[in-house]
Amino acid sequence: MFDFFDALIPFLLMHIICDFYLQPKLWVEAKKANTYRSSELYLHSLLHGVALLVPATIMFGVDWRSAVCLVAIVALSHFVIDLWKVTTPNGNKFSYFVIDQALHISVLCIIAFHMADGITIDAVLQHKNFSDAVLVVFGYLLILKPTSIVIGSVLRKYPISHTDNITNGLVAGGELIGYLERVLILTFTLVGSYAAVGFVLAAKSIFRFGELNKSNDRSMTEYVLIGSLVSVVITTLTGTLMSFGLNVQIK
Repeated sequence: MFDFFDALIPFLLMHIICDFYLQPKLWVEAKKANTYRSSELYLHSLLHGVALLVPATIMFGVDWRSAVCLVAIVALSHFVIDLWKVTTPNGNKFSYFVIDQALHISVLCIIAFHMADGITIDAVLQHKNFSDAVLVVFGYLLILKPTSIVIGSVLRKYPISHTDNITNGLVAGGELIGYLERVLILTFTLVGSYAAVGFVLAAKSIFRFGELNKSNDRSMTEYVLIGSLVSVVITTLTGTLMSFGLNVQIK
């Protein structure tokens, strides 16, 4: 007897090994250059299917018919997904990488869901931790794009008076830094590690100090501080309310 995660975790392990450690860079370049004519694409897809036989047969004892179906489904789905990625313009972008991996993992989740004992959609929806998982996902989604929009709206009320001294930086770099900062703060808040939240703020302040000190522009300093503090306040409040909600549901 095994549950969903007993099946999924070994499948994910084999996926990571095959996709990132057993796939030479030469194979990746060959797939991009030759697409469906690339023998490396077929070999890579077949490798993923065969690799899942290790946990499927050793750990779960599936019969040969199920093993053949497993290899066929995983190899074919991997082939289709990888072919889509290498034939898509700008397929090297990070967004396509995320979609590619999400599709592969979705296939493995479906297989694990099918193999798990006593697992149904109703059982998942009625699981005692399902509402907690939804709340956590909601919280992380809330602190990303919606919070960025709120911060942008606040900062528009306080425009920088001088822009001549502003140094060039990465395009959308500030937004990405904000995303990472808020994810860390929310994570540390949920696990109750408030000292780590202070470390994140201190580290960001140290890196920002040199830039702001060189700018000699008080409005720029205040602009950055307002944005940072609004970000921290929203994320900390979100994490605190989520922690309270999770504790109430547990009790």
